[in-house]
Amino acid sequence: MLSIGQVRLPSALVLAPMAGISDMPFRLINRSFWRGLAFTEMISANSLVHGSKKTLKMLSSVADDRPLGVQILGGDPETVRRSVDILSGYDFDIMDFNAACPANKVVSKGKGAALLKEPGRLQQMLSIVVERTQVPVTVKLRTGWDETSVNAVESALRARDAGVKAIFMHGRTRAQRYSGTVDYSIIRKVKESVEIPIIASGDALTPVLISKMFEETGCDGVAVARGALGNPWIFRMTAEHLGGKAAPICPDVREITQTMKEHLALNVAFHGQKAGVMIFRKFFSWYTKGMALKGLKGRAFGAVTWDEMLRLIEEVQVLTTGGECCIPSKHGTRFSEIAALEKKYSGLLKCGIVCERGGEDDV
Repeated sequence: MLSIGQVRLPSALVLAPMAGISDMPFRLINRSFWRGLAFTEMISANSLVHGSKKTLKMLSSVADDRPLGVQILGGDPETVRRSVDILSGYDFDIMDFNAACPANKVVSKGKGAALLKEPGRLQQMLSIVVERTQVPVTVKLRTGWDETSVNAVESALRARDAGVKAIFMHGRTRAQRYSGTVDYSIIRKVKESVEIPIIASGDALTPVLISKMFEETGCDGVAVARGALGNPWIFRMTAEHLGGKAAPICPDVREITQTMKEHLALNVAFHGQKAGVMIFRKFFSWYTKGMALKGLKGRAFGAVTWDEMLRLIEEVQVLTTGGECCIPSKHGTRFSEIAALEKKYSGLLKCGIVCERGGEDDV
């Protein structure tokens, strides 16, 4: 089992934070197939300090959403200090500091992967976080800024000296972003240089690739990001693969469409119908990747109501299995299903944390 500080985790697989993706509905749908550490979306220290309503809602959670980590992004010591103080009022198990985000709007402000160019400043930021929180602190790193400045080992050593309890190590430079190949050898060097756990990331897209990451790097855990998009079964299948099962059980169309319905219901309960359906559009595409659906995906991107999207999910099953679709009726099966799902997830409407103060998101 993987342990980070005093936190013992039930799985060596971690659901990584993804901007615009890792909301509570996404985390909960993944947790229905696996129990392990998941993270909120990346939280901007600036936005948190300024009371952004959108950012505060990202901190929402429920009892079943555990163990849970929060990841913060910042470049100013005082702002980071204040943001950690705010987060200390929430019930998180792990606090992660992002020094890996490659986005131009982030690095141009000296945040994220820009800190890889200044290991001393990175250590200062990490020391602040460690000093201001009672939960174990982790850090997300890349191998370096570019191929001429690969300094992952130095960054890892400075993180350890700052009191960090584990390192999330992405096997690419900032210059690579998410292209090119993952450098397993650098991750292994980092693992051999520090005694704290290393959770590797990069191209953890299939059970075979996740297994390869463990074998090639000697890492303690693997963070799954894009591999979980429309595929919460990756955790179950990976556990089966690592356990020696020759052919992990893949979901059939019925399981896929039922999971889509559950995810859609979670979205509507948490975000409201309009936003929940709009957010689900991209997930519809991910869940149905590789299926021949005759323009259905295009129609999904035009859906605006829960009923419309549910109808399209039912059509997925019709087109892929030849089954029958529910007939639209005010008193029909689909409306009964909506009512049942709405009742099941109505509690999520009460758990969101909304602040009346304004404040725009600022990374």
